[in-house]
Amino acid sequence: MKSELSSLIKNFKNSHYEQIQRPFIIAEAGVNHECNIDLAKKLIEDAANAGANAIKFQTYKADTIASKNSPSYWDTSKEKIKSQHELFSKYDKFWKSEFEILKKVCEDFKIEFLSTPFDFESAKFLNDLMEVYKISSSDITNKPFIEYICSFKKPILISTGASNVDEITEAAGWIGKFKIKFSIMHCILNYPTEIKNANLGMIKDLQNKFPKNLIGYSDHTLPSQMENIITATLLGAKVIEKHFTHDKTLPGNDHYHAMDRDDLYLLQKKLDLLLESLGSFEKESIKEEEIPRTNARRSLYYNKNINKGGVLTKNDIIAKRPGTGIGPKELDSIIGKKLKKNAIEDELIDQKDLI
Repeated sequence: MKSELSSLIKNFKNSHYEQIQRPFIIAEAGVNHECNIDLAKKLIEDAANAGANAIKFQTYKADTIASKNSPSYWDTSKEKIKSQHELFSKYDKFWKSEFEILKKVCEDFKIEFLSTPFDFESAKFLNDLMEVYKISSSDITNKPFIEYICSFKKPILISTGASNVDEITEAAGWIGKFKIKFSIMHCILNYPTEIKNANLGMIKDLQNKFPKNLIGYSDHTLPSQMENIITATLLGAKVIEKHFTHDKTLPGNDHYHAMDRDDLYLLQKKLDLLLESLGSFEKESIKEEEIPRTNARRSLYYNKNINKGGVLTKNDIIAKRPGTGIGPKELDSIIGKKLKKNAIEDELIDQKDLI
């Protein structure tokens, strides 16, 4: 299956005159399959049917991602577990064979397969399964790991949650040495992210500071706030990543701030309306304006009755609708002309009646 995301990143060309386009949408399933292969397949089917361009999982082992005393960084009122190691231990059962199965299912449903690796081993075997790598916000300062992923010479998405510009610049430098294309994703590393903390304006800052890179947005706001994604699209985000689940009512992990199939379908409809309303990016009158263009504009009319031979003054002329005659911009050329006939108030001025 040809990677649309790889092509999008590789062929990106920055322009100040750039049309808003439908973003490439990644349904971030993460580990919301809860290590159930049938649920994982359902997530793929739901994402594909709702119009996502790709579905992304996460690949890790608890022992290599977090120490046993690692504290939480999520909303513990939603996810009760307070240890990273303990939480990751619940969802680290999928490995190479499971992702090979899911890759095949993605091919069947014609949706691009992605998974974020969190260690060297998974990064290696995922190379055979995908054309684009995703680097988590948590690894933006992990130079050895970034360089290892770069060694596969594939395009990269890198999230920037909790990072400053100098850290992004440094990571961009590590990737840049390998001469591969990469996309920078605006992200707030906060689950869930409140609207007041979304800081979508940072998308524009990333575009200005990294003009050679495609800029995207990884969203952690609640699914009820999907207008955030519409705004990000208007700001020029070309890739949108949003957590995805089969059941938003499930407790814990990433279910509570994820979209489901219906949400994603609704988002697609909103994007349809957005792009339809944006229309052309070149200003001109359209076919549906042809009648208003004439009837709502003005022409020059006689403002009073004037006898034949009279000389027109400014007070003799008024601009009224419709615009079927001499336009108001020609007023100065009409003043001082002599009438060949009697003029009647509210009559359209005609050049053939003037000397």
